[in-house]
Amino acid sequence: MTSMSKSLTHTVTGATGYTGRYITRLLLEEGHTVQTITGHPERPSPFGDRVATHPFNFDRPDLLRDTLSGTDTLFNTYWIRVSHGDRTHERCVEETRILFYAARAAGVRRIVHISVTNPDPDSPLPYFRGKGQLEEALRGLSISYAILRPTLLYSTEDILLNNIAWTLRKFPVVLLPGTGSYGIQPVFVEDLARLAVESSCGSENTEIDAVGPEVFTYAEMVKLVRDKTGSRCLVMPSPKWVTYAAGRFLGIFLNDIVLTWDEISGLSAGLLVSRSGDEPPATTRLSEWLDQSGSTLGQRYASEVQRHYR
Repeated sequence: MTSMSKSLTHTVTGATGYTGRYITRLLLEEGHTVQTITGHPERPSPFGDRVATHPFNFDRPDLLRDTLSGTDTLFNTYWIRVSHGDRTHERCVEETRILFYAARAAGVRRIVHISVTNPDPDSPLPYFRGKGQLEEALRGLSISYAILRPTLLYSTEDILLNNIAWTLRKFPVVLLPGTGSYGIQPVFVEDLARLAVESSCGSENTEIDAVGPEVFTYAEMVKLVRDKTGSRCLVMPSPKWVTYAAGRFLGIFLNDIVLTWDEISGLSAGLLVSRSGDEPPATTRLSEWLDQSGSTLGQRYASEVQRHYR
């Protein structure tokens, strides 16, 4: 075992989802007992009966507390990318607070919480505001914690980078929001999972920008993906509202949420780059990963609505 000396029981939110799946896989490889709490307990688990599955029970904090009883570390990945129907960022904040309080009541030793770079409880953007509010709640909880702040997560299973590649494959022209000169610092999801598991070992409170070693302008990253997928698409700047309108129009045909105005605002404000000045803790380079995965990335569209709301 690389990060913990003995087998412990851990709870991961969303082990059938994206980030939680990678964390769960690594914990199982290290010999730990893992259970998951999820908003989709009916979904088939890639881990079979090796991982017990429980519903969130946000409306029954006593049941949530009982589920968490005996947990050493709670790995919290619960969040949404975009609001849809009654699933809003504000609701996620309130539900995550319930989760935190239940963890404290259950005697959980440590919480490893996945946040985002540059969270701000006063941000006008609900995503970054909600993440900032949850960090404040966690600091006041009197439980040992580690906060990890990733940027754009990528792998063969992600939605955002995959759909950038899909768009580059399908269309002769792809529009950048504005000039595309703002920065982005993508991080490989396996690196984030490793950092999460390593962060569960200690007791000292830590806050880490979980970012990759390469910083691109957004235009550079899109063009890199274009080149690695073999696309000959023209990538060109456009007014932000034009890119947003194009995304909305495409979303109608795909029955999906392709791009939101808040995402454009956060990206163009440079919020997906670490400002900590620390050495990036993740080591996988997107440019090298694309050498191996670019030929298959984006061959199919990945639906946000289909994956998370159906």
